[in-house]
Amino acid sequence: MSFNPLEEKGMPLEKQLRTWSELNSSTYSKSAVHPYSQARIILMNGIEVEAALFQHQFARHAIDPDLTRQLAMVRRIEQQQQKAVNWLVPGKASILEATIGYEQVAVDLTAFLARTVPDPYVKDVFDFGLLEDFDHLYRYANLMETLEGKEAESIVRDYTDVLPGRPTKKEHRHPYDDVRKPIDRKKSDPLTSLYCLLLMAGEQQTMNFYMNMGNRLTDPLGRALYLEIAEIEEQHVTQYESLLDPKASWFEMMLLHEYVECYLYWSFMNQEPNEYIKHIWETHLDMEIEHLKIAADLLKRREDKDPTSVVPKEMPDPVVFESNIEYVRGILKEQVDLTANEADLVPVSKLPKDHRYFSYQEKVNGDWVPSEVVIEENSKKNGADYQLKQNPKKK
Repeated sequence: MSFNPLEEKGMPLEKQLRTWSELNSSTYSKSAVHPYSQARIILMNGIEVEAALFQHQFARHAIDPDLTRQLAMVRRIEQQQQKAVNWLVPGKASILEATIGYEQVAVDLTAFLARTVPDPYVKDVFDFGLLEDFDHLYRYANLMETLEGKEAESIVRDYTDVLPGRPTKKEHRHPYDDVRKPIDRKKSDPLTSLYCLLLMAGEQQTMNFYMNMGNRLTDPLGRALYLEIAEIEEQHVTQYESLLDPKASWFEMMLLHEYVECYLYWSFMNQEPNEYIKHIWETHLDMEIEHLKIAADLLKRREDKDPTSVVPKEMPDPVVFESNIEYVRGILKEQVDLTANEADLVPVSKLPKDHRYFSYQEKVNGDWVPSEVVIEENSKKNGADYQLKQNPKKK
């Protein structure tokens, strides 16, 4: 059944403010929650954070006080939505348990987007980042077993492998080589723009989480692993944001942001098995439809542009969290040795010996690499590193 959010009746903006008790969501049980319910919460938290940050940046570049007031109103609702979503997460989960959830999101979201994105260059970029997040899951799983005696299987269950990917120590690249070719939204499928923005937002939230929470561990090796991988997440945000069309105006980007929110809430409310969480997705979709209509009206009035020149008239096929085990294994076999030379993805062996990749590696890795030491330490403590090779499961 087709769904066009631009033609739907949303919740009026004046009815969207909620009380503290309404925003103080009941937490899920970390032992009973479905891994992909947790994944949807993690992603939507990141999407709402990006929505608020984008509108703050927009307001800082806007002159018209009527516009800044309108942005302030919509942004306040986005902030309330972020609280309702993020407050679903139980405080009992450790930082490492939360991290395993973040990396499962990165692996299975990126894999789904790579499998379905229309643009072949963007697919290559997504696959490239996928193998790096896949390795991060493996490194953090080993750290959690070392420090907490817990297995990542209790969180990812039988949906996601925990195996070495592109070694984290080899992921560190000179910043020049993390900038990719931007898409031209006027020539590319609109779905590509949606995918680039939502993946950037998800990776940005992971970057922010590690930047702020990595120093909360007391173990020196654990703290070091977070700071190392946080730098890779910075590289990933650079990579995905550089794919976005830089020619898009502020009003076009606002519309795209609001459409992504509608798209994901619509996608997830039809998949969510938890009725309480599903109700939040449905409520937020009603709110976001109104935000989308506000953004569409601004685009028409301020730039005399048709909203459907920026976003699809009807929702594309939904974004789905599902197991991608076979897909990831296939990419791992083919692309584990890739790195980047400016916007191109190339095997390390094809780089000239004096390429900046090697000097950058030597500089940051030095004689001690936390992502390598964490595997050594867990092997010493438990007799082997932690790996989890699953039997492929579709959903």
